[in-house]
Amino acid sequence: MNEVSVRNLRNDGGRILDRVEQGETLVVTRNRRPVAELRPISLEALPAELILQRWRGLPDVDLASFRADIDSVVDTSL
Repeated sequence: MNEVSVRNLRNDGGRILDRVEQGETLVVTRNRRPVAELRPISLEALPAELILQRWRGLPDVDLASFRADIDSVVDTSL
């Protein structure tokens, strides 16, 4: 994995982000110590079937208990 110093990131941020956008993962260093990682984010959409499968696995919500929880922390007189 390639490294980039904080100084280089500050001075050449645009070019460094271009590299990340092209798929490269970079470790940001400060005083030669790794402190962060720059990597491309995944913008792939989840398939509808996977979303539905996850939704079906969620627990039921007791609306009365949910409302009581909210009311216990929110001043409803406002």
